[in-house]
Amino acid sequence: MNGYKNNALLIYNAHLVDEDLDTEGAVLVFDGKILRVFKGRFPTKKDAESLVKNASIAAVSGKAAAGKTTSLSAAALNFKDGDISFYDAEGLTLMPAFIDMHVHLRYPGQTQKEDLHSGLKAAVAGGVGALVAMANTSPTVSSGKEAKKISEEGNTLGLSNMFQAVSLTKDFNGKDTSSLDDVDSDFTPVVSEDGKDVWDSSVMFEAMKKAAEKNLIVSCHSEDPSLTAAADLYRREALSVMREYSIPAWGVENLSGSESADGAKKLPPEADAKITRALTKANEILAVSEDSYTERNLLLSELAHCRVHIAHVSTKKSMDAVRRAKERFFAANRDCENGNGCGAFKNLRISCEVTPHHLALCGTFPPYIRALVNPPLRNEEDRKALIEALRDGTADVISTDHAPHTFEDKARSSPGFSGLETSYAVCNTVLVRQNGFTASRLSRLMSAQPARILNLKKGRLLESFDADLVLASPSEKWRVTGENFFSKGKATPFEGKELFGRVHATFIGGKQVFKL
Repeated sequence: MNGYKNNALLIYNAHLVDEDLDTEGAVLVFDGKILRVFKGRFPTKKDAESLVKNASIAAVSGKAAAGKTTSLSAAALNFKDGDISFYDAEGLTLMPAFIDMHVHLRYPGQTQKEDLHSGLKAAVAGGVGALVAMANTSPTVSSGKEAKKISEEGNTLGLSNMFQAVSLTKDFNGKDTSSLDDVDSDFTPVVSEDGKDVWDSSVMFEAMKKAAEKNLIVSCHSEDPSLTAAADLYRREALSVMREYSIPAWGVENLSGSESADGAKKLPPEADAKITRALTKANEILAVSEDSYTERNLLLSELAHCRVHIAHVSTKKSMDAVRRAKERFFAANRDCENGNGCGAFKNLRISCEVTPHHLALCGTFPPYIRALVNPPLRNEEDRKALIEALRDGTADVISTDHAPHTFEDKARSSPGFSGLETSYAVCNTVLVRQNGFTASRLSRLMSAQPARILNLKKGRLLESFDADLVLASPSEKWRVTGENFFSKGKATPFEGKELFGRVHATFIGGKQVFKL
């Protein structure tokens, strides 16, 4: 649809969903923005043409045919024949594009895992219109100038909008916070040491104070590094057995007989038990690691009066810590409801995310105990607690923690897996179909709330908002095949699974950048 006249586009014959909408309708886009949202049934192009014609007449005459008409829409709606393009959504669901606050694009320096084009192409294929890229690259992104340059390079591709994060300490050295000195929140809203945590609490406090002065969001990978080292001993023990039997480290069963075609040996029960024992011990340690540093980071953020975002919360105890921190904040700032004394982000100074894989998978038993990721997949109690936290509003957003690796890297224990292209389907399957969430609630978690946290005029089907949109079929069933990903990272624990919800098209600024 690139190159249509006057940058005007009407998407009709759609089912509209955002955090407040769930209705049939059409969306008119002009110059990269949503110009008008029409509610009602408009199944044919003739209906769509009449809709625009009537709206134009009403705008020019000063009459509001469909709600309040702004001066912008009054001028822009004066279309002539041929000035507008029409896109038949064919009954698909039209939503605001998703916004992912936690993505690893591996650029610069690790392009064998991912590069800007492959990562951003994977993003739009998954319906993601904007994302925050983490700084654990090679070299580490440790200045605002460098982050701005990378963001601009990514955004020239015309795919998903990207915001490059900056490290909390220079080159991840855990000591020097000068990396934050030139960061501008207009270009770099998030700073993070993600991939690990800042061990020294005094250094973390210093970084948070700097972030507070600049209105930056500190995204915390809450993990005690000393406990992580202890857990790694058990992980290495498990991995040595997994390598012997060619067991993938992303949660896929080895279903071979005594020996597969590629020579992989069948996993005997005693070896399976050894892997499970070692990983169970590692995960127990890593739960304490996460819980203790989640508490620490929340308390430090309160002391520093800093905006904090707790990344990939995976345990019930950590989520409870977030809930208590929010309760403390509102108890101390009861006049926030009147907008007094709490600043522009009064309701979002403390936020947190959960990932699709922690929502969908239980990591207590094979094969998913072998899906190596940080934080690990947890037990069923933890998994259900995350879902309830999304339901009651304690958890604010869903982010993928997209972490692409080569198969060789995964065999060497690199944690994480690709998630951009499966996130909507996983969440639609688990939350909407299995746990009774509404489509509007899911849109809030994947679009509207991350937009608010990042202070973006995106994530809603509202006039003057950015026309980053996704067309999806929520009821369509499809089977995940990592080999078909646009991402260079093909490892996924959802390999072979049937999910519901397929992205059919993605629009950035009203221009179609992906079509199934």
